[in-house]
Amino acid sequence: MVEHLQFEEEHRKREELERKLHDESLRREELVLNQVKIREKSFRMGSKQARPLTRFLPNRSTEFDLRHHVEVNGHNVDNCHHVNLTKTTCRGMMIKMGGRIKTWRKRWFVFSRTKRSFLYYASEKDESRPKGGMYFQAIQEVYFDHLRPHKSPNPNLTFCVKTRERTYFLVAPSPEAMRIWMDVIVTGAEGYKEFI
Repeated sequence: MVEHLQFEEEHRKREELERKLHDESLRREELVLNQVKIREKSFRMGSKQARPLTRFLPNRSTEFDLRHHVEVNGHNVDNCHHVNLTKTTCRGMMIKMGGRIKTWRKRWFVFSRTKRSFLYYASEKDESRPKGGMYFQAIQEVYFDHLRPHKSPNPNLTFCVKTRERTYFLVAPSPEAMRIWMDVIVTGAEGYKEFI
């Protein structure tokens, strides 16, 4: 009889705890939905989100030396043969995921501070006809692809360049090349101006 009473007491306590857990889950779900509604409403009304965290801000100065900037920030450009870096340009081969057809292809990339663009070509031999790219004003974010939403040929070397129209997924040939490219592209990411 005593065991039966203890069992009923335990059962009652368990049901009460489960009810409290259920109520708390419903309350939290309602809070999340309210936050989502508030966020969506603020975007519709033109509110700006906080500026993304970046290592650098874009630099529009005509005297800006890209190579010097990269070297001062700890990169050994001479030992990274995958990247050709000058005062105003950065060139090199990377793998890019297609926009409509999600295939990965090698492309020759050119970041030019004089043309204020980041373009890609079928090969390094033909820099007269770009296959695509973006101007500095469109570049909003540059970040390491830690979520890996797409099957990259090398997930540890994949990074993203986000523009207003789309997100470009790029694979660098080496870890140092990836870090250099990311730091280079951020210097032209003028899409950040809306956050400044």
